Amino acid sequence: MNDWNIQSRSQSCQQTNRPFEDDEPYHTLLFRTKEGYERLDVCEEVWREQYDQGAADRKGFVSHWRGIFKVPPPKEPDPIERENAETLLRKLVELNDPKYADASYILAVMLERKRILKVQSDFVEEDRRVFVYEHPKTGDVFTIADPELNLDDMEKVQQEVALLMEYGLEGPPQEEDAPGNEDGDADSRENATASAESVDSEEPEDETETANPAGA
Repeated sequence: MNDWNIQSRSQSCQQTNRPFEDDEPYHTLLFRTKEGYERLDVCEEVWREQYDQGAADRKGFVSHWRGIFKVPPPKEPDPIERENAETLLRKLVELNDPKYADASYILAVMLERKRILKVQSDFVEEDRRVFVYEHPKTGDVFTIADPELNLDDMEKVQQEVALLMEYGLEGPPQEEDAPGNEDGDADSRENATASAESVDSEEPEDETETANPAGA
């Protein structure tokens, strides 16, 4: 089962192929397929004609929300990339490696608290809670399963996230430890922890109306 992935917002209604206009309302539906979760963006007209009536039964989709389309600004030249919570989460989700599932969940929660990601919906599948996060600026959707971490696991995963943000997926450089270098090791752990807390604090405009708010 593919527990987490990224899906970008469509620039047009995916059933009529009509491009969305700036400030036009649209509806996003999330379906469960054999390959994982599939996103569908449709205009108001398609929503009313095909999905609105009997939407309580969800007509095959597991999640739905309504948003306002914004024409993306011209793409700016990429700055020198630095590892932060958002770039790291995107890398982990694209890898789709189960060993990073816990770290991905912690990163998503960090970005939610910074209002960089927004929970649009959540649902239960195969006895697990799955959160649907959306990036309000880009419209990208992340589906991430709750790993149900206990307190002991939480500390371990937080340390893993700190190391990933400090050193990336390659991990810390392999060096032979000199005798009596315990203080240096402690400083390294402190620096890694501080790195995990340095999430980009920019708050995007909240332009998406939540149809199915997640429970606390």
